[in-house]
Amino acid sequence: MITTKIMFKVGIDKRNDFLDAKKVFNKLVAFMSETETQDRLEKTHKLHAKSGEIQDIILAKTKELGFSSEKNGLFNNLSVKQLRPDYYRKLDNKSGIIMEVERGKTIANNMDLLDIWKCHICDEANFLFLIIPNIRQTATGQNIIFKTVERRMLTFFETENYTNVDGVFLIGY
Repeated sequence: MITTKIMFKVGIDKRNDFLDAKKVFNKLVAFMSETETQDRLEKTHKLHAKSGEIQDIILAKTKELGFSSEKNGLFNNLSVKQLRPDYYRKLDNKSGIIMEVERGKTIANNMDLLDIWKCHICDEANFLFLIIPNIRQTATGQNIIFKTVERRMLTFFETENYTNVDGVFLIGY
């Protein structure tokens, strides 16, 4: 089952770049909600699976939606030039979307926080699409991922905690 949550700064919900990002998000969610995609995600999302295996399931759709894979050059103006998002899509002259697909290290290695930081320091992206497991199976049980990431991301959308990220779109698989 696909779970979603959109978090955004107050007052941006009528902006064209936000509305464009939301349309792209809805198309991606629709694709990920299709029975065939759900079956592939469920079959792949097992103990010791890699995020690349999840990426492979959505790669064709992300390209169709205008994303480029591991876009180089987004951080050339910074000292961390080697950073690359999993996917990037330009929206207009001032805005774009960074998309990150996570699996096992989402919470354990704070990958969700690294992903919002990457979007925060990127001059060409204001929105983050974060694709994460709802629940991650471990050798000793299960970890709830989606709700934990949602709780952590919501803090960035309290006015006193605003960053350069105008919106985070979560997709749980």
